[in-house]
Amino acid sequence: MTRLRLLDHIILLVGVLFMVTPVVLAFITSTHDAVTIYRSGLQFTLGDNFLSTYRTVLTEAGGFTKQVDGFVMLKNSLILGLGFSIGKIVISMLAAYAIVYFRFPAASFCFWVIFSTLLLPLEVRILPSYEIVQSLGLVNTYTGLIVPLIASATGTFFFRQFFKSVPEELLEAARIDGAGAWKFFIDILVPLSKTMIAAIFIIMFVYGWNQYLWPTLITSDETFFTLVRGIKQILQVWIGAQIPDYNEAMALAVLAMLPPVIVVVIFQSWFIKGLVESDK
Repeated sequence: MTRLRLLDHIILLVGVLFMVTPVVLAFITSTHDAVTIYRSGLQFTLGDNFLSTYRTVLTEAGGFTKQVDGFVMLKNSLILGLGFSIGKIVISMLAAYAIVYFRFPAASFCFWVIFSTLLLPLEVRILPSYEIVQSLGLVNTYTGLIVPLIASATGTFFFRQFFKSVPEELLEAARIDGAGAWKFFIDILVPLSKTMIAAIFIIMFVYGWNQYLWPTLITSDETFFTLVRGIKQILQVWIGAQIPDYNEAMALAVLAMLPPVIVVVIFQSWFIKGLVESDK
């Protein structure tokens, strides 16, 4: 038993090292200047440019228009991540609530139509989605960034399964007390769904935060660029003999990891409950 436990810990430590090492190397490399990184590649010791590099990426305006700094891109990423996750949760909960509790004849058919959209990744529907956004004049807007992405078959599926596990007695008691459909949803189902909401929020926030393809298509104005887009922008600066600011790109990559990590740390206990708790 002791040997098996030791083996388990070794496997876990190897997994941790495998996941953490790239992040540590990115942080260490970001403390060096761009020329050193260009000549020698990844660095394994701390450099002298930590404060200057991170101050530059956060406060110094850059890009082609010289109007965007790290705080602007961080704000855009937060708006996209929060709008994406909150929008998906709201739409998914309402769709699942209608399918489970209203019991209209085509409820099962509607659910399977929604669920079948999992077979269609973003890349398949990206051109018609872009055409619709452009025709509505929503290019280079937060609405155009967020709204086309908030429909979620995954969220609808999880909330549907959760709502089906809620005892029927709660619905009957709410009806006896005179609670309408909206009051039952807000006062009973939403509080009961806190752990599931937290689990879905983490997944969707990280997914929305890391979006690259859709923001690249829907925004040409640099004031709407996200951190992920900013990293790519830095690496596209081959002009004559100019060396891309690899240190700034690494610093932005490190900064881009922090908000998702903070969200996971804050909601991790609810996340685990939402995924494994069987007695709802």
